[in-house]
Amino acid sequence: MAKANELVVGLDIGTTKICAIVGEVQPEGGVDIVGIGTSPSRGLRKGVVINIEATVNSIKRAVEEAEMMAGCEIKSVYVGIAGGHIKGMNSHGIVAVKDREIRQNDIRRVIDAARAVVIPLDREVIHILPQEFIIDNQDGIKEPLGMSGVRLAAKVHLVTGACSSAQNLIKCANKTGLDVADLVLQPLASSLAVLNEDEKDLGVALIDIGGGTTDIAIFSNGSIVHTSVLSLGGNQVTNDIALGLRTPVPEAEKLKIKHGCAMASLVDKDENIEVASVGGRSARVLSRQILCEIIEPRIEEIFALVKREIHRSGYEELLASGAVITGGSTILEGMPELAEDVLGMPVRRGIPERVSGLVDVVRSPIYATGVGLVHYGRNNLGSRYFPIRPDKNLYQRIKDRMRSWMKDFF
Repeated sequence: MAKANELVVGLDIGTTKICAIVGEVQPEGGVDIVGIGTSPSRGLRKGVVINIEATVNSIKRAVEEAEMMAGCEIKSVYVGIAGGHIKGMNSHGIVAVKDREIRQNDIRRVIDAARAVVIPLDREVIHILPQEFIIDNQDGIKEPLGMSGVRLAAKVHLVTGACSSAQNLIKCANKTGLDVADLVLQPLASSLAVLNEDEKDLGVALIDIGGGTTDIAIFSNGSIVHTSVLSLGGNQVTNDIALGLRTPVPEAEKLKIKHGCAMASLVDKDENIEVASVGGRSARVLSRQILCEIIEPRIEEIFALVKREIHRSGYEELLASGAVITGGSTILEGMPELAEDVLGMPVRRGIPERVSGLVDVVRSPIYATGVGLVHYGRNNLGSRYFPIRPDKNLYQRIKDRMRSWMKDFF
């Protein structure tokens, strides 16, 4: 755990916006949000860095704004990672127990056995997330330390990503003078902010719809069992509006935010909106329902792809709590209703919880990942896994990170 009054900073580097959130750890273990900074994201596409200089400038603006509000200097951040390169898989390992009593060394050995899977050289493990331990034939054990047995097995969820994408994120942060305390899968971070333990135990699908990607994380029996990232998000909706209404993309984004609705049936047919034209032509007045008829098919397509991914995962029947949608694109009116129709399960909109301070500002799906990164940092031991060290390559940094994580976690 982080120390009381220690500052923890989450840096959400998204396709549409970059958000820095500063949290102060309270003596009782809670988090007080003391600073927020946002900046339009200029150098990413579908969650992946495509222009380092533009991304660095955007990060600088967001961090400077957060520093000014919090009245502090930010040196270390927890960075969210997403993109179509992210893959999740389940694995397991088995080891023999010496002296019939399970010690930390046994837990480390079984985790090492579980992560010993063949992955391409251009990919690296980002997270090892323990699901359960099995002692002899007794399953469902969350903490095996000190228990008796002769055979220890572990089921874990491995999250892997492209080394180049991770390295570019770290490089962008380093160029702004920041240490990267840890790379965190964005849907994992969002889950810490918007899900409760009952939902995780009963089974729930977290659907984080951002500008460039839609992140999916499925929980069952309190543990994460499936992760996936779809390269489709709110930017596709904006592009559809720009093409359908023949309006510039910035104006299409404003229309989506101000007048958009995911279900055209919820909109009054007599309601009109003003639409800017391109090339200096005069603005036009159109029915709001036309706008929503452009939005609805794309949102429906996103949820259809999510439903297919949930079905492919094999955990569809275990989602007793339904689904929770979050992310900037879910602020549209009618999103939960359309999601329920497509997914065929209960759906609620997730907003960040369990924080104090600037609560009114961060109580929006837009800040779910940023607040979740702060929660992750509070729970983390504070080790600097990716500091500015030109003498170490990414592989060595990740190796050091995993060794330290396993040592301190167990």
